[in-house]
Amino acid sequence: MNKLCALIIAPLLFVLVWDTPAVAQSTTMTGYVRNYTGILLEGDQEYAILQDTFDLRIEHTRGKVAFKANPYIYFYHNREKEIDLRQSYMDIRLETVDIRIGKQQIVWGKADGVFITDVISPKDLSEYLLPDFEEIRIGVQALKVDYYIGNNSLEFVWVPDFTPTRIPAEDSIWYVRPPFPGTATFDYSKKEVPSKFSNSELFLKYSAMTSLIDVELMAGSMWDDNPTLHVTQSISPSTGLPVLTVTPEHHRLELAGGSFSAALGGMVFRGEGAYYRGKYFNSEDPALNDRVVKKDYAHFLLGLDFTLLDIKMSLQVIEKQIQDYDESIINEEREDTVTFLMSRDFLRETLKLELFSYIGMNDNGSLIRPKMTYDLMDGFQIVAGFNIFTGNKGTYGQFDDKDMIYSKIKYAF
Repeated sequence: MNKLCALIIAPLLFVLVWDTPAVAQSTTMTGYVRNYTGILLEGDQEYAILQDTFDLRIEHTRGKVAFKANPYIYFYHNREKEIDLRQSYMDIRLETVDIRIGKQQIVWGKADGVFITDVISPKDLSEYLLPDFEEIRIGVQALKVDYYIGNNSLEFVWVPDFTPTRIPAEDSIWYVRPPFPGTATFDYSKKEVPSKFSNSELFLKYSAMTSLIDVELMAGSMWDDNPTLHVTQSISPSTGLPVLTVTPEHHRLELAGGSFSAALGGMVFRGEGAYYRGKYFNSEDPALNDRVVKKDYAHFLLGLDFTLLDIKMSLQVIEKQIQDYDESIINEEREDTVTFLMSRDFLRETLKLELFSYIGMNDNGSLIRPKMTYDLMDGFQIVAGFNIFTGNKGTYGQFDDKDMIYSKIKYAF
């Protein structure tokens, strides 16, 4: 990727800045420091997280070329510190074309808190869905080209090297053990996707903005960020008992979809949907090869944003549906979720109260997140809230004993 960057950028830079003695330049440096403390409400009130963060953003512009780097450091009380670049890319701005190359977060779609067409940047789920979404999204090495035609645009993204979802470590409170007996062994020989051109990911999006509606249409060829667990059974020669071998493997997906948003009066209607081809699902049928079955699925959302009595509200109804369903599939045929957001500002917008909830309709589990944000003074912010899980199974109920109270003390500079 570094050689490719040099080959593409070097001649463009030569054309843009050569023999230009007076090119406008500017450099800015911003960032924040933050303490993030979370305490479990059950048992001995152990720390769910104790983290100090240093986040720096450096931006430099020279004529038609700009550069941005976002290094960060996480210091933890119970594990090794994490040092990385959230983003590091170069922008080249031409008359009707913008080119961005490097490590970047790419955000598509209209959904809040849900990933449907927003699939280019994989997710860091090491702290489940609790961090800010800027911290959940993982930057990917990519070439992004935007071509503008009036109020419309065409966006092309090439991701040369696959990056998977980051799952919690086995000693994390958010780790969920796969539902296999203790005798199962794991074979990781197929987990990596080889880094080569034929394994690239490609995406294309068309956006149109009108006075009535904003529309996005997209398509992509990508790798499933989450590996499929292939299961085979053999007989142990020493004990004569059956032994399961679990082999995680990523598979390629094809998808097409789109999103829209339209304002009507004081309300905004939103929608988003995608159809995925080639997803592998685990099956309980022992006669199936590797106990997996290949099916297509659809994932879509309808949302409504409005204000009532100075309270901003947002409602989303989401459904994921497996096509040509087989009763042996472990996943349910339909998975329905509702999200609800309400927020209101006080004290001249220095105090904000917010409630965001995920509600799983299949198993009646939920994640309820009340939060208070107070801007104490310029650059200094205090956040306090709860993460409450309900239910006894399913996506949210499996964490029913992980309710927590947290605070974030942040200074931005």
